[in-house]
Amino acid sequence: QVQLVESGGGLVQAGGSLSLSCAASTRTFSSYAVGWFRQAPKKEREFVGAISKNGGSTYYVPSVKGRFTISRDNAKNTVYLQMNSLKPEDTAVYYCAADPSREMVVRGPYYCWGQGTQVTVSS
Repeated sequence: QVQLVESGGGLVQAGGSLSLSCAASTRTFSSYAVGWFRQAPKKEREFVGAISKNGGSTYYVPSVKGRFTISRDNAKNTVYLQMNSLKPEDTAVYYCAADPSREMVVRGPYYCWGQGTQVTVSS
């Protein structure tokens, strides 16, 4: 099974930026569509956005569109989530997920998940 490891989380002030990475254990990561999710305390997990296998298509939920950018480097088996203009309401544990069944997977289901990385945005 593919293992996903997120990194890059941390504490940032409102208006700042963070870049998260999702590294996969497989050399065939280009065969997986990838999505990003987040879960704030006491809230359900929320879909943030997705990227297609070849990186040519992306999808974002309205609350992050224009602020977040998903990209991927299949040569490095890594997907990125660039987060700009961060707001306190972006505070959450961020997860990446991957699935091989479709070119792009919006919301789910996903085959495998990472362990998450904490993002905290202070006001």
